[in-house]
Amino acid sequence: MSPEARARFTPPPGGAPRSVLVTACTACGACCAAPDIHALSKPLGVPCVHLGPDAGQGCLCAIYTARPSVCRSYQPDWVCGEVAPLPTLEARVARFLAIYGLEGDEG
Repeated sequence: MSPEARARFTPPPGGAPRSVLVTACTACGACCAAPDIHALSKPLGVPCVHLGPDAGQGCLCAIYTARPSVCRSYQPDWVCGEVAPLPTLEARVARFLAIYGLEGDEG
């Protein structure tokens, strides 16, 4: 793993260590549900309308090949290692928002 990639998976000071095994997208859906995505008029904490249900293969994007650049440029980081193991999309979104201090702000 490159030093740049390793840095993305290093939690901030005071953060618990994360698994070095979670370094790629796990299709957990959190990045498609937790943040607001202006290019898709998607509010904070609301799953994207293009995000399919988890059918045992992860939450997959229905417009993946035509997704906006903000989605295309997203790279997994230490937050993925924190939220991906959680059992439901709702739990992953709640943890994602809590990490950034945004719980209660979702739309």
